[in-house]
Amino acid sequence: MEDQDSVKTNGTLGRVLVVEDAAVVRRSIRMILANAGYEVAEAANGEEAIEILQASEGPRPMDAILSDLRMPRIDGVELIVYFRTCYPAIPVVSLTTYQDVELAVSLMRKGAIDFIVKPVLQDELLAVIGR
Repeated sequence: MEDQDSVKTNGTLGRVLVVEDAAVVRRSIRMILANAGYEVAEAANGEEAIEILQASEGPRPMDAILSDLRMPRIDGVELIVYFRTCYPAIPVVSLTTYQDVELAVSLMRKGAIDFIVKPVLQDELLAVIGR
């Protein structure tokens, strides 16, 4: 059951930016989050993600960012560093195809709050984003 206090003023659970170069993965994540009550913005790469954040209004344009690690142009690790510098209040969750403890520790040190291994499982995605 949805907690009324957790619903943002715009009627959603919050705004999530999904940064993923694989369109099918991006659409799947968007559908899971949207069906759960989140407003979702999508970016196919790091450059698009930066443009979306710069164009968003307010001091906290998104409530969370979910970003793939391996992408063309600007990769996910570079994005984490950028987001931590320019948007330190927005939690960042990394998406990766590798379940690697060293990678997870490295991502946390750079500022990610968590990471999800692909393929993305609905329950795990909602639990991580809900936190």
